[in-house]
Amino acid sequence: MPRALITGIAGQDGSYLAEFLLAKGYEVAGLIRRARSERHDRIAHIQERLQLYEGDVLDQVSLTGVLRKFEPDEVYNLASQSSVFRSWAEPILTGEINAIGVSQVLEAIRSTNPRIKFYQASSSEMFGKVRESPQNELTPFYPRSPYGVSKTYGHFVTVNYRESYGSFAVSGILFNHESPRRGLDFVTRKITHSAASIALGRSDKLVLGNLDVERDWGFAGDYVEAMWLMLQQPVPDDFVIGTGQAHTLRDFLQEAFGHVGLNWEKFVEVDPQLMRPAEVEHVVADCAKAHAKLGWKPHTSFSGLVGMMVDADLQLLQAQTSAK
Repeated sequence: MPRALITGIAGQDGSYLAEFLLAKGYEVAGLIRRARSERHDRIAHIQERLQLYEGDVLDQVSLTGVLRKFEPDEVYNLASQSSVFRSWAEPILTGEINAIGVSQVLEAIRSTNPRIKFYQASSSEMFGKVRESPQNELTPFYPRSPYGVSKTYGHFVTVNYRESYGSFAVSGILFNHESPRRGLDFVTRKITHSAASIALGRSDKLVLGNLDVERDWGFAGDYVEAMWLMLQQPVPDDFVIGTGQAHTLRDFLQEAFGHVGLNWEKFVEVDPQLMRPAEVEHVVADCAKAHAKLGWKPHTSFSGLVGMMVDADLQLLQAQTSAK
């Protein structure tokens, strides 16, 4: 039975990856931080099938201890400060977790068992002010936020360990991927939750920033398969993962509110204070390499993704009412 360790297992991607690997017959462990206030709702339904270890990607001792105790064949580093918006308010913390944390995990693997295969969660935010469109594995990076800068460090230090030490270390350059498990502080989930809330008569408006940004949105549950496929290749390499289709935030609003029979323009207000200091205006993935070498393609359409999220938020809000 193969063994996989997931940092950030309690997050959106970590929970879907854990489900995927368990279905593949893996023994799965997760690294969770020691903060007692943290909840693990996303993995509650599979928690009995997981081995959870307390630790932190910034703590070399705890990382090494978990690697020696669990002895994984694969490590998926999904731990991060994952909000671009928050990275402007917490640039130092973002850099520590998203950049230095990657070095800590790689070094723990190198000192414990160099044969462990390593996956790093890179991001389309590294492309930032894009030099070409669509973006592929050879497109130059131009990050436009502390988050994007930190992810660029994590990406290149992964490449460095692969080239310097012969580590089986890969980066998945994932474009925006969402799901009903996305946090409410992310704009996509904010939209779907508000659409459901307004449809149920519980709120009457939604305040957002720039509606003209374009993103390549896909379903997180599809993307974890690509993570796994990268570690099954004979040679380690980096891959861009996305749908190849760009949509504006206005498109997302239209899909979400339209799903519940509403005109979004009647309920959405724009607040300039919610604009980012430096915006990433347009990103869209060129996934030709992933299609050819991994045999991977997304299964969920844009409208299917948004509808799934709205339906989940309708269920959530209705369940909360029933529980009162």
